[in-house]
Amino acid sequence: MSKQNITGKVGEEEARKYLIEHGYEILHSNWRWRHYEIDIVAANDNELVIIEVKTRTAGCLLSPEEAVTRTKIRRVVEAANEYIRSFDLEKAIRFDIISVLKKGEYYEIEHIEDAFHAPLSWKR
Repeated sequence: MSKQNITGKVGEEEARKYLIEHGYEILHSNWRWRHYEIDIVAANDNELVIIEVKTRTAGCLLSPEEAVTRTKIRRVVEAANEYIRSFDLEKAIRFDIISVLKKGEYYEIEHIEDAFHAPLSWKR
């Protein structure tokens, strides 16, 4: 596994720990539908929270949250729609981003709640 993939996996683990410490229930990690993936599906209060985790090392030109493009948002939303259908859920849904910045052996975490909304329409 490449160093970049290892950093990403460790970042996702740090994000899960953070969420659990803050009262979230982790329902699924790396849930896949077709070739799309949801990094973390969690529950908090009466909301279903779909979380995109982006991990970078200090000094990277692009911040983790800046790496969540319109294309990525579209894919996450499509996967979330399928998740809701698959589990027959009727909960409010929220899309968050967890930004994980690796600084040496330390991980700085920023949780951006309600980071984006499902687009009303888009071209495929």
